[in-house]
Amino acid sequence: MYFEKLYYIHLLWIVIAMGIFLFYREWKRKKLLRRFASPDMLEKLLTRGENGRTFKIALFLLGLVFLVLALMEPKWGYTWEEMKREGRDIIVAVDVSRSMLAKDIPPSRLERAKRAILDLMQILQGDRLGLVAFAGNAFVQCPLTLDYGTVKMFVSDLDPSLIPRGGTQIGEAIAKSVEAFEGNEKNTRALILITDGENLQGNLDNAIKMAKDKGVKIFCIGIGTPSGSPIQIIDENGRKSYVTDNAGNQVLSKLDEETLRKIALETGGAYAQAVASGMELDAIYTKRIASMDTKELDSSRKKRYEHRFQWPLAAAFLCFFLGSVLSEGQKRSHLSGENA
Repeated sequence: MYFEKLYYIHLLWIVIAMGIFLFYREWKRKKLLRRFASPDMLEKLLTRGENGRTFKIALFLLGLVFLVLALMEPKWGYTWEEMKREGRDIIVAVDVSRSMLAKDIPPSRLERAKRAILDLMQILQGDRLGLVAFAGNAFVQCPLTLDYGTVKMFVSDLDPSLIPRGGTQIGEAIAKSVEAFEGNEKNTRALILITDGENLQGNLDNAIKMAKDKGVKIFCIGIGTPSGSPIQIIDENGRKSYVTDNAGNQVLSKLDEETLRKIALETGGAYAQAVASGMELDAIYTKRIASMDTKELDSSRKKRYEHRFQWPLAAAFLCFFLGSVLSEGQKRSHLSGENA
């Protein structure tokens, strides 16, 4: 047996305080009667119902105790219940190349992406979530899991230092993400690709074909501006500088929307450009991903305990009823004694 709302046990202190007060008042009352009535008269008064007052108080307090027990919702006895969790598999692939340090989307492209992923976890409907980081190459930073706390930990670690090799291998990021999915169910798997889409390397067409064959829909979030922004870097001593080319000219990181639209269109996904106020991830999830099919992600057996609050509640009403009957009996006895 256990109590679902054990915190109601503190109400018993009120019952105890009330009991002390009522019994003290009764003791005080009898003390006053002994002061103003003779022993013979006092004995007659007590036989006319006064002796039942203590018992009535005890019934009242016992009824309150049973009420508190009912509020605590006692449970005992159980049946086994099969618990199934259904949802979708979602992998978020995040560009961690140096171009993501550009600040045209404040505080920076990468920081905005990390915040958007954390916001996405707040509205997920029981889906499994995984994380892929990519730049010049790609790797699975967090495999598909229902433990969002673990995903949050890996999201906070996203940084260009994770992948020393520069560049933006979107094709490899898609391939790694597709390989990280489990099963072959179509329309249950979504890849969210967050990148500025520039400096493409590798065979992107093969990766798109791989995603299509596996039934993976790719939803692209373009982060940055088509006009471009300089890439600020901070060295170990805290000095700020900007990325330059071989000629010493400042490099501008520009958003490549055309490529990202192509990826989304060919895989049945969607494209959205990030803006300063948000990443549009919530809209993509609620309008597109949440309408996709679900599959069984986890199955377990759980004990389902039976509610038993009815028993102490019935006992409380019985105590109050007996107290009421006792009171009426005392009144009738008192009246018959007077008539005699």
